[in-house]
Amino acid sequence: MTFQTPITIRHALDHIHRHDYVLPAIQREFVWRPEQIARLFDSLMQGYPIGSFLFWSVERDNVRQYKFYDFVRDYHQRLRPHCPPVEVPVGQSVIAVLDGQQRLTALNIGLRGSHAIKEPRMWWNNPDAFPEKRLYINIAADADANEGGLAYDFCFLGEERAQHSDSCHWFPVRKILNLNDATEIFEYIQAAGLATNRHAFRTLNLLHAVVHDRPLIAFFEESSQDLDKVLNIFIRTNSGGTVLSYSDLLLSIATAQWNNLDARQEIHGLVDDLNTTRFGFSLSKDFVLKAGLMLADIGSVGFNVTNFNHDNMVVLERLWRDIARALKLTIQLVADFGFSGQTLGADNALLPIAYSLYKRGLDAHYLSSSTFREDREAIRGWLVRSLLKAGVWGSGLDTLLSAIRTSIREQGATSFPVEAVEATMLSRGKGLRFEQEELEDLVDVAYGDRRLFPLLSLLFPFHDLRHEFHVDHVFPRSRFSESRLAREGVEAEVRLEWIDRSDRLANLQLLDGVLNQEKSAALPYDWLASAFPEDDRRHAFIERHCLGSVPERFLGFSDFYQARRGVLLQRLRTLLGAPEAAASVASS
Repeated sequence: MTFQTPITIRHALDHIHRHDYVLPAIQREFVWRPEQIARLFDSLMQGYPIGSFLFWSVERDNVRQYKFYDFVRDYHQRLRPHCPPVEVPVGQSVIAVLDGQQRLTALNIGLRGSHAIKEPRMWWNNPDAFPEKRLYINIAADADANEGGLAYDFCFLGEERAQHSDSCHWFPVRKILNLNDATEIFEYIQAAGLATNRHAFRTLNLLHAVVHDRPLIAFFEESSQDLDKVLNIFIRTNSGGTVLSYSDLLLSIATAQWNNLDARQEIHGLVDDLNTTRFGFSLSKDFVLKAGLMLADIGSVGFNVTNFNHDNMVVLERLWRDIARALKLTIQLVADFGFSGQTLGADNALLPIAYSLYKRGLDAHYLSSSTFREDREAIRGWLVRSLLKAGVWGSGLDTLLSAIRTSIREQGATSFPVEAVEATMLSRGKGLRFEQEELEDLVDVAYGDRRLFPLLSLLFPFHDLRHEFHVDHVFPRSRFSESRLAREGVEAEVRLEWIDRSDRLANLQLLDGVLNQEKSAALPYDWLASAFPEDDRRHAFIERHCLGSVPERFLGFSDFYQARRGVLLQRLRTLLGAPEAAASVASS
């Protein structure tokens, strides 16, 4: 391995554009966020070192033995999150990047492409949630004072946000590739009306030098054609950092060892398919890799190199289609239970379900057949209780999953063996019975807590959660500001308590999305009278939702809250408590 003459950023981007530089199959995906890309450009402008790169020179006779990928240019978190495969022409040698992919991709996106990630508080399946943004720099002034020590104001913006003002001129960073010298830079400055702004000229001139003139890409080059040696170099180079996860590395190893399927495309494609189910999930490649280990009965389910040896990867590839089918069925099932990425508190809780469905060879018929109704309900009950019990899916996860897998396999049953699974969990300190303190904690769960949806679905199991349901405030949340409470006549010393209680379980319910929109900010008494004018329908709704005596006036909230909290706590004791606690409730 020898140190080579450094090259410019423009030179490196030209190599990427011509596919002289490619990514080997053992590389991970691009993971940098916009602020990391902006920081890299700021470091370059300030003259800070950005580290050396490690390249692998693959000779033309060996290129056809390996799989290669292109660098991301226009990153889109939902539509284009993965590095696209690239077909290297016969007879062409390539340089494969072993270390430096994230930095080179960041440069490629900043100077030639775009970046689109989901906006906060928007649904994954909403196409407007992923606005395309490009990298800009404000050349009119320095960055505002900041804790990160950034001197230059780089920012990813949509075109509509890149508006100029007296103290701000957003220059599209990609345009620097088309400015050839100082004369063209000055012509741009004049045309932009910045001829008197010396900072603008200095900034653009510096950006031009950073991209076109300075040899900032310093790299080592490995010329060995032995894949095992290259893989070892890759592991040693990448496994010591904190950004590269171990699952990234193991996926790379799996990719290099599969013969008939492209592990990278299969696994990432499956993740994408799972995450677009119903209202959307947030599953990762870590989940899919662990699922592969579990369903294929490979050793433990832990992420360690011994599990990713050649023999195990042969088994995983052979079983992959059936494993993928079982995972899709599992996600469809829990989506039928009403779960989504926003309400599923522990992804790994799905693995025992997937293993059971896989071992039984079930298909989509399972989701609707009355034959499996009891089995589906047993799975739903177990899943909900395991998500409500603190600590179940935390420490000791791999050992727990391996033990559950053994118990399911040994049962050899035609249904999900809830009792055997729970006995296994109990033997490892993960029992699903709840003590009084835990029940008191659950009955005070607040809006936004990931336990809230499974808790409401347990308390009120009559909802068909295949349709869209909202978590609704019985007494509207908007009425619980201090100023509004004061106007309603609520005494000052209890206002904060009322505000807190407005977001707790006793003031929450699951409501059909359409009904919830119609309800809006109406008080419950008025809304019930309007939505259910017939007495029998209104009383049935009140009884099913444990609303009790619904007060006509807002000031009745406190009594309503206390009464409903008591009813829900008693119901939780019956559903979740230890046998003796449940028995005492039943006899009282």
